[in-house]
Amino acid sequence: MVTGAHGLLGRDVLAELAADPDAVVTGLGRDRLDITDPDAVRAAVPGHAVVVNCAAWTDVDGAERSEAAATAVNGTGVRHLAGACADGGAILLHLSTDYVFPGDARGPYPEDAPTGPVNAYGRSKLAGERAVVELLPDTGYVVRTAWLYGEHGPNFVATVLGLAARRETLDVVADQHGQPTWTRALARQLAALGRAALTGRAPAGIYHGTSAGRTTWCGLARDAFRLSGLDPERIRPVGSEKFPRPAARPAFGVLGHGSWLRAGLAPLPPWDDQLASAVRLPAFAALAAAARTTRRP
Repeated sequence: MVTGAHGLLGRDVLAELAADPDAVVTGLGRDRLDITDPDAVRAAVPGHAVVVNCAAWTDVDGAERSEAAATAVNGTGVRHLAGACADGGAILLHLSTDYVFPGDARGPYPEDAPTGPVNAYGRSKLAGERAVVELLPDTGYVVRTAWLYGEHGPNFVATVLGLAARRETLDVVADQHGQPTWTRALARQLAALGRAALTGRAPAGIYHGTSAGRTTWCGLARDAFRLSGLDPERIRPVGSEKFPRPAARPAFGVLGHGSWLRAGLAPLPPWDDQLASAVRLPAFAALAAAARTTRRP
């Protein structure tokens, strides 16, 4: 069962699982399952061996204004799922975020590093993590990810390529460090983790589902331009202070990948290799083509 099945990641997870002839998959968007409804969750989970929770409140600044509403989805809703999985004997793969960390590290955060979110969104996601670990000590998997981009929803790569047709230059933050992660690659990783969990090869716990390597938002934008046949010098580096936001952003969200190796699974490949493949997809290629043929003011 895949929750949040209409979202940026959920659609790729469904596509990945649909390619497996041995998988029988139920995809549930919010129109079919609101995870904040405990009765609906208890009715939906039975009969499924694995639940992949892609449902989430993802509006970081909105969470700062409405922390209770964000926590109802990212915390309490996840607790409903974990409880239903515990009752039904199902494995839960739950997606979390690098925002559970304070962002003050000098090297990659290992999976067992102390948490300390600096915003409401991070606190809401940490509540969900704790529910999974508490209620599913042997069958719960928390997969932290970050900087997601893909074909099926708003994301940073699509935004900068779209803006390229309308602006000669773009100012992009260069003092936040992270790991851009392609949703299609993460979907493959989640499928592999689910299979390993079912066969007892992957221990329960926390995994970091981010790409290898690191960059900044500016570095990501420049590489997206370069790989799309656009001039990367059109991207100008600026500090975070140029774009004040309601929610503080961690300056450093680079994650370590030790849990994959301990489970005998390869971590995700480098972020720039993923990006080179992703920008060839029609959704991104069309944006780049429009930018190359548009005369900007």
